[in-house]
Amino acid sequence: MARSGGGKFRWYLSFILFLSTALNYVDRQTLSVLASTIQKELRLDDIAYSQITSCFLISYTIMYGVSGGLINLMGTRLALAVAVCGWSLVSMFHAFASSAAHLLFLRFMLGVFESANFPAGARAIAERFPVEERAAGIGLFAAGGAVGAALSAPLVSCLAPRFGWRTAFVATGAAGFVWIALWLAAYRREPSGSGAVQESPAEPPDRPVCWRALLAMKKTWGCILARVLTDPIIYFVSFWIPKFFQREHGFSLEEVGRYAWIPYAGLSAGNILGGLIPRQLVKRGASVNRARKATMLGASVAMLAAAYQAGRAPSGAEALVAVTCLTLGHGMWGNIAIPAEVLPTRYVSPVSGLGGMFGGVAGILTQLVIGWTVQRSSYQAVFLMFSLFPLLGLVVVHLLAGELGVISEACAGPGVQRRRELASAEPARARRKHS
Repeated sequence: MARSGGGKFRWYLSFILFLSTALNYVDRQTLSVLASTIQKELRLDDIAYSQITSCFLISYTIMYGVSGGLINLMGTRLALAVAVCGWSLVSMFHAFASSAAHLLFLRFMLGVFESANFPAGARAIAERFPVEERAAGIGLFAAGGAVGAALSAPLVSCLAPRFGWRTAFVATGAAGFVWIALWLAAYRREPSGSGAVQESPAEPPDRPVCWRALLAMKKTWGCILARVLTDPIIYFVSFWIPKFFQREHGFSLEEVGRYAWIPYAGLSAGNILGGLIPRQLVKRGASVNRARKATMLGASVAMLAAAYQAGRAPSGAEALVAVTCLTLGHGMWGNIAIPAEVLPTRYVSPVSGLGGMFGGVAGILTQLVIGWTVQRSSYQAVFLMFSLFPLLGLVVVHLLAGELGVISEACAGPGVQRRRELASAEPARARRKHS
């Protein structure tokens, strides 16, 4: 198939999704950065604040599972525009909050809309990228989360003292509408020959999802369980690592603020490398399956060593390096990319949504385990526990998800199962030849 600028368009699209993910994290982190200021002004104690943050996590986790199906019904272009519009408006409405009840409602609604970002982004990549490049495309757009998390503190702390904390919410939320204009202009149906990937011309990818058959597939559960085993790691980093540095290495609040961005920079680099390394291996003749699983294995071993060292590091600097290596490996593992590498396009957002929902539930449960372990034992035990999860996840992917890069059409109808090998080095070279 001839391609007219399709390659450049795909990467431009992935960068736009990178920006939406960065905005997603900036908008959710704004409250965290301003927590002390808002608590003081609205007279909220720590219990009220914990209830407010829990509201976000609950709605985000539940709607993660629902949003995948809604994206299929609405279409990727409209669904993501509505989601960004919704969370941007909710973020701006934080400026009018005057009580805990207001913030509870707003955080709940923020979770409802923000949950669509990753399932929609994964589907967009599956629609526009050939299978051997999907990990790279998803890695780039997922890296926006780490960048947004790293930038939120300096950005918000710069705006709030000058213009007030309410203005900070308005400014960060308003940025979403600039993004929507960019998205609607860029994400249109590509003309023939643009490089869009059509997996099944005879069966439109937007036909209704066969949920019963989908949930009966081993591949579906391989994708979901991969998220269950790896998502809790980043929840641990987000919620406990600042406390770890303060308790175990005596970091002051100012030092936490000064260095907290470094693990997120590692995560962002890992997201990008987790796509680029397999892409280079495929160019050298490896299959997508071998390239991706070799990268995942290397990341798992690196995370095992990093977690072991983080729990026993004698200094804060060494612990910071170890934790950064842990987040780097987590990004390279590429759990979000797996559905797009084994399932047809129309199943990518529903399975990504279910994976995120079950991963969120696992994150909530592991938070309780972490709290109990830290109080009665040590952080070292927690690091050791999480060091094994990526290797277990790789085993699950191998046994259940199967061969990465092979799109399985198992819900086409009774007794019909079509498999297309898109991962061999020869088709990849042919596609590049005609680019």
